[in-house]
Amino acid sequence: MSRIALKVHPDDNVVTLLDSDDAMRLTIDGLDLLEAIPFGHKAALCAIPAGACVIKYGVAIGVATRSIARGEHVHVHNCR
Repeated sequence: MSRIALKVHPDDNVVTLLDSDDAMRLTIDGLDLLEAIPFGHKAALCAIPAGACVIKYGVAIGVATRSIARGEHVHVHNCR
């Protein structure tokens, strides 16, 4: 089984995890998750440099406070 991840807009650089199997580290679309990510949280689709916008729904929803690797959990510990 693979995790279900939703990319809402073509410009998004994050996906939202839509299942609770946080032991699984691969999404249906082939994104390797670097850590356990809870239901409803985001994962980076690509490397996001410090200071770059986190894009969801095609709009900036935050700014990376440090570099975020592809597949890494995107949340309050690394964006504002």
